[in-house]
Amino acid sequence: MSAIPAPAQMLPDALRQALREAQAQVNQLVLGKPQQVRLAFVALLADGHLLIEDLPGLGKTTLAHALAATLGLEFARVQFTSDLLPSDILGVSVYEAQARRFEFHPGPVFTHVLLADEINRAPPRTQSALLEAMAEHQVSLDGQTRVLPDPFFVIATQNPVDLSGTYPLPDSQLDRFLLRLALGYPDDATERALLAGADRRDLIAAARPLLDASRILALRRAVLEVHAGDALLDYVQALLARSRQQPGVRVGLSPRAGLALLRAARAHALLLGRAHVVPEDVQALFPAVAEHRLVAEADASVAQLARAILHAVAVD
Repeated sequence: MSAIPAPAQMLPDALRQALREAQAQVNQLVLGKPQQVRLAFVALLADGHLLIEDLPGLGKTTLAHALAATLGLEFARVQFTSDLLPSDILGVSVYEAQARRFEFHPGPVFTHVLLADEINRAPPRTQSALLEAMAEHQVSLDGQTRVLPDPFFVIATQNPVDLSGTYPLPDSQLDRFLLRLALGYPDDATERALLAGADRRDLIAAARPLLDASRILALRRAVLEVHAGDALLDYVQALLARSRQQPGVRVGLSPRAGLALLRAARAHALLLGRAHVVPEDVQALFPAVAEHRLVAEADASVAQLARAILHAVAVD
């Protein structure tokens, strides 16, 4: 059996330091949410996408802006509305009379970090256009395939309370998001710091870019090298099996969900400076990976079901 690589073998010191500084800067911009910031970095490094489901005004957009500013990547924001068309996201070909040909004008999806604000307010056709781009990292229009920038990272938000006039994402499209999280209300000390401190927009505008596209791609390659032993794979497989047998669950986790959990666990281990995955990585990520993929019975809570599945599976 091959030896587990040491962290120093996987990441150069400068890259590891830049990653630490990037997380620290985002935590300074998004106060009191270290776990959610870590999960956002997990989604980014695992080459996934992030869904933030929470009430307005709790920092969803701030987190997206803080990440984009810190990562040094191109950023675009789209406010999803009921009249939004697929071409508003993907782009459109316009006939140029002087050139006597159609010229493609790329839409906001052609960026590195895309904030899809209130994604459930757009009609299904527009949602599907974005989610197809998320899955394939390319757009097919007018008989041509256009590759999206790399890295490509989508942060989508939705309000779980105000559902009037919305189009809920179907389960197959929710599965395109690696992680789902909520920010929640800040504690008293954090809220006071927000009230007494500078405007978050000014702080984000002054933020230093600490990473770039090439470094993020290098980090993603390092994630693939993080070791997951047979015992860890047994644990992930046991969680998947339990999800399909858990009382209150109508549809359990698929093999693709297991792959997502393992990929996220590798990124989590790398963020913590380890070159191997441990069960604690899986446990820390299981709710964010599983809750939006589980289909519960009418009277069951997916959050409670995810906790029950974790408690039911012992770590050998």
